[in-house]
Amino acid sequence: MAQRMEINYNKKPCYDIVFTKSFEELTEELKEMDSQNHKFCIVTDSTVEKLYGEEVRKLVEGVSKKAVLFSFPAGEESKNLDTVKKLYTFLIEEGFDRKDTLIALGGGVVGDLTGYTAATYLRGIDFIQIPTTLLAQCDSSIGGKTGVDFDGYKNMVGAFYMPKLVYMNMAVLKSLDDRQFFAGFAEVMKHGLIKDHIFYEWLIENMYEICERNLDVLEEMIMKSCTIKKLVVEKDPTEKGDRALLNFGHTIGHAIEKAKNFELLHGECVALGAVAAAYISWKHELLSMDEYYEIRDMFVPFYLPISIDGIDPEEIVKLTKSDKKMEEGKIKFVLLKKVGKAVIDTSVTDEDILNAVKEIYFSDDDMAS
Repeated sequence: MAQRMEINYNKKPCYDIVFTKSFEELTEELKEMDSQNHKFCIVTDSTVEKLYGEEVRKLVEGVSKKAVLFSFPAGEESKNLDTVKKLYTFLIEEGFDRKDTLIALGGGVVGDLTGYTAATYLRGIDFIQIPTTLLAQCDSSIGGKTGVDFDGYKNMVGAFYMPKLVYMNMAVLKSLDDRQFFAGFAEVMKHGLIKDHIFYEWLIENMYEICERNLDVLEEMIMKSCTIKKLVVEKDPTEKGDRALLNFGHTIGHAIEKAKNFELLHGECVALGAVAAAYISWKHELLSMDEYYEIRDMFVPFYLPISIDGIDPEEIVKLTKSDKKMEEGKIKFVLLKKVGKAVIDTSVTDEDILNAVKEIYFSDDDMAS
């Protein structure tokens, strides 16, 4: 039996998140949206297409005027305006108009790119999120943030644009490789760190079941995580205030992501950025030393990195200057006052960032010693 969570926008019902363990109930959700009178384009990547593309297309085809599938090469390197242009062309050739709908079937890259295309094609058409990674289910599919990278700079082109439905099939998490699964967990951990110490402690207590991918535990975890994000985005849908707290770990994380040419997964970079942000929080006397080390070390049991090699700390500092969260020349940096309580700070200096990056930097000299 599916469970539901309503997301409001400007204090009015906007869309539902459906939590379930199969794709079976998708057709009923689409019928509620008058699907028989509309065309659907399922947008996915080359990895997810092989796993679920045809299964979902057949389900949609059965309750719609037409269902087509558009796939692009998997990976962050496809999250750009060139791929959007190809999707625009495909939609035009398939005769999609304003009454039709896009379906994002995939992880964060697919969801962000599809949402941005929906926001801009014909000045806006409907879209649905069907997230297939832990990261997308807990974070990127919720809240209406869409966008693509530009010349390697993360999410520099985008729009706030709400989906009509988010449909989460927990069973797909079983098909993720370990690296993808645990990379997504970084965003789950982030939600506990910034807003809910009880949830953070629950994650630690249920560590074994989470790592074993017990579906009942994962469902509870994802619903708790989505509830935290729901409360934040409903209060501040367009990131004028508290929604920026969701960027904890992302300023340095995005810089590392670019410096490493996207060799690391987004969640892995968020984990590294979170450790660096917790270090700055300690040095700003918001956290104690013991709190910093506990936060750092809790990423390890979930197979997330807390140190990195092959980077230039000075370059990371420079790359943070291109962060889209810059405001009047200052970074709105997210720090922790304690577990479950984050604050926005504009006093973080280049030296603070450099020292934090050096804290997580594991050089060849360190290995030699």
